[in-house]
Amino acid sequence: WQMGKVDQGVVVLWLARHYFKADLSYIGYGGTGHQVRDLLHINDLYRLLKMQMEDFSRFSGQTFNVGGGLDVSVSLAELSTLCEQITGNTINIRKVAENRSADIPVYITDNSKINSICGWAPENSPQMILSDIFEWIKAHEQSVKKLLS
Repeated sequence: WQMGKVDQGVVVLWLARHYFKADLSYIGYGGTGHQVRDLLHINDLYRLLKMQMEDFSRFSGQTFNVGGGLDVSVSLAELSTLCEQITGNTINIRKVAENRSADIPVYITDNSKINSICGWAPENSPQMILSDIFEWIKAHEQSVKKLLS
């Protein structure tokens, strides 16, 4: 039930805004929506945690970066296109050209260490992740709608 907002959980927020036909903004970097983030499905994270719990010694004392990586990353513009396809809704997306001091143009997790230790890599594509979020929003529509207002 992490609810998306502009500075965190942006993927859920993006899909929910498309679902409920509410406006969004591309903020910074010319207002083009070219900022990139990777996505990670909870089932992919669960698979890794299960591996770790079943073989503590293999992972003990180490720190790993874990995320969607390059293969499971999208720009905000690509995210918008996927949300339109999944929801069937096109919304107004305002373009704000000015950067904010804490904005990050690209975040893609380097999973190479965890992959080399156990072969783990995300299996769920952005399309699959968004489809699951869409189904979750549909199933909890009234509660989610209240959170966005």
